[in-house]
Amino acid sequence: MSILDQFSLKGKTAFVTGASYGIGMALAKAFSQAGATIVFNDIKQELVDKGLKSYEEAGIKAHGYVCDVTDEDAVKKLIAKIESEVAPIDILVNNAGIIKRIPMCDMTAAEFRQVVDVDLNGPFIVSKAVLPGMIRRGHGKIINICSMMSELGRETVSAYAAAKGGLKMLTRNIASEYGQYNIQCNGIGPGYIETPQTAPLRTPNHPFNKFIISKTPAARWGKTDDLQGPAVFLASDASNFVNGHILYVDGGILAYIGKQP
Repeated sequence: MSILDQFSLKGKTAFVTGASYGIGMALAKAFSQAGATIVFNDIKQELVDKGLKSYEEAGIKAHGYVCDVTDEDAVKKLIAKIESEVAPIDILVNNAGIIKRIPMCDMTAAEFRQVVDVDLNGPFIVSKAVLPGMIRRGHGKIINICSMMSELGRETVSAYAAAKGGLKMLTRNIASEYGQYNIQCNGIGPGYIETPQTAPLRTPNHPFNKFIISKTPAARWGKTDDLQGPAVFLASDASNFVNGHILYVDGGILAYIGKQP
């Protein structure tokens, strides 16, 4: 197999959770360009329909389903349905997630639990549902979308940081427990990425925009395209001996203490 062939996803089926827009869709589009069949879910039919339209406009035949990743019974049924209607899942990306920016002392326990439920229990539930099939087939790739908050704390994101820190350790534990079956579980930790959700923060004179650029050696926000190559690598045979690793795609921000005032 040539080196370029090692990065091919031809003949593979990739399930990307929450991929009706944003980072999840960018990764799914990259997988499609590399040859994979794309399956995704979202929590509402209107989001799935919006995603299907976007994929179709990009020339991609995707398969979309409505499913709440925190509902274990619904996830089990969905995985069985995907395997019946599309194909067995070779690649899972646990991308679905939420964030609530609330100071810890103002956050209710219910709000904390909701973030942890989606961002940590969800990847546990979906991974648990796909792992038996991967074990039977003797191969599989699981990619968890972690965060710089898997390593760092910051004001107002206590629940998110706790969940993403837990997801980092879940990634390592899946690798430890199922690596013997030729299953690789790794994570991607995006830095601050240009998305519609971050657009209000990226105006030239916004203090947060200046803060992020000053803290990032690349001196810019990341683009969703910056995540595509790393994701294809972790989904492909090129990463068959990479397991339990979190690949931070952050422009160097985690390596940088910042300029002296």
